[in-house]
Amino acid sequence: MKKILSLLLALSMVLSLAACGGGSSSKGEDKGEVNVYNWGEYMDESLLEKFEDETGIKVNYTTYSDNESMYSSLKNGASEYDVIIPSDYMISRLISEDMLEPLDFDNIPNYANIDEDFKGLEYDPTNEYTVPYMWGVVGVVYNTTMVEGTPDSWDILWDENLAGQILMFDNSRDALAIALKKLGYSLNTTDENELREALAILEEQKPLVQAYVMDQIFDKMEAGEAAVGPYYAGDALTMMDENPDLAFFFPKEGENFYVDAMCVPKGAANKENAEAFINFMCEPEHIAANDEVIRYSVPSAAARELLPDELKNSDVCYPGADIMGNTEVFINLPQETLDLYDELWIDLKAH
Repeated sequence: MKKILSLLLALSMVLSLAACGGGSSSKGEDKGEVNVYNWGEYMDESLLEKFEDETGIKVNYTTYSDNESMYSSLKNGASEYDVIIPSDYMISRLISEDMLEPLDFDNIPNYANIDEDFKGLEYDPTNEYTVPYMWGVVGVVYNTTMVEGTPDSWDILWDENLAGQILMFDNSRDALAIALKKLGYSLNTTDENELREALAILEEQKPLVQAYVMDQIFDKMEAGEAAVGPYYAGDALTMMDENPDLAFFFPKEGENFYVDAMCVPKGAANKENAEAFINFMCEPEHIAANDEVIRYSVPSAAARELLPDELKNSDVCYPGADIMGNTEVFINLPQETLDLYDELWIDLKAH
């Protein structure tokens, strides 16, 4: 199958050169489109143009702010998108609800570039539906000119001395996870009493919070408009590049380790084009180029070797065993717990 595809691609390139009188780009050929739906601030968008030039497939690129809003969009029209990049626990939920297409890995030979440590994970144990994109750990970014000392705990997000300068996640899973960890509970608890206790301390925190944010955290922290906020390690590096007063730490109580992966929603109109896009994004050179912009942690040793030393050797992107041993991966929760999450989040935001 791959040999046939290679021959067809070679023939296509020859025809393109003949028609254009030279050149090496396939841009201008109509090979359809691919609709990519990704987190905000999570793609070197110059790669989209490179993909279009190399394949002749047009990319329609849109973004979402969190897993839950992406899930809602899929529920309202999954066939609108061809590639999505959710987090591990959401992938597990999508698989359980039959909302993903199995991938044809004959169309994704670059899957071989993904490290074995990132295959067969709990969210997709049979490796049928996903290809890892990036990974990371949640922590806290803070402004060293506004925060005294060297913080090491989630307690900083409840510091009354920072009232009005605290940012908080604007999604239920991440926000409640922080509260649960602060209380010493698992971020995957299904115990209603523990979850309501977590809500109670989020309600105590609310008067101190300047804003509940997702991508808005970039502008606020980079401009010095807030003192502290929790976020994903890769994004913290981006903010620190823009504002040298910023620093980052992993709280001692523990935090979330996550993997985001590329998938194809059920009923996608352009599945083969989606697989071509996923394959393109698994080239080590493309993984590295992407990471130099978004600053996350790559699931490919070959790609990591291509990164500049400041990224390749970053303790933020690649924490040591002491940090990783204190992390938890989100798992898909029972429906009754998910319903409780919705109830608690609505209560928090409404009052």
